[in-house]
Amino acid sequence: MSAITLLVDDPGWRKSRGLVTHLKRAAEAALTAARLKGECTILLGSDAKLKSLNLDFRGKNKATNVLSFPADGEDGYRGDIAIAFGVTAKESKASGKTLADHACHLVVHGVLHLAGYDHEKPRDAKIMEPLEVKILKKLGIADPYKVTT
Repeated sequence: MSAITLLVDDPGWRKSRGLVTHLKRAAEAALTAARLKGECTILLGSDAKLKSLNLDFRGKNKATNVLSFPADGEDGYRGDIAIAFGVTAKESKASGKTLADHACHLVVHGVLHLAGYDHEKPRDAKIMEPLEVKILKKLGIADPYKVTT
């Protein structure tokens, strides 16, 4: 079993009852699916915090929904994930998803990045995205990549 530390840095995250439990469950499911043992930290931050991290680590001066920071894993620590409240809330509303479902997807996505999965190239996305869908399905969350009309 892996240890997941969840830090709530933006009060907006606390408005959704039971969200922390759902996010920890999503992280556990992704760690298990990726066969990744160890610890990770998930920061539920503000848009300003993610904008700052995105600028510092990726050179992009804008908020983003999720960032992953893999560690070398030698000491059992797998890395950090940061998720922006405002961006996540706007995306969930625009796509007709609940905040909890969208945030769980971002956690799963972030954990898979910690495990070395990527989606920059179409070939890599064809591996990572179906795994995300499979994990989310086990959590009772609909396919986030399925286009609905």
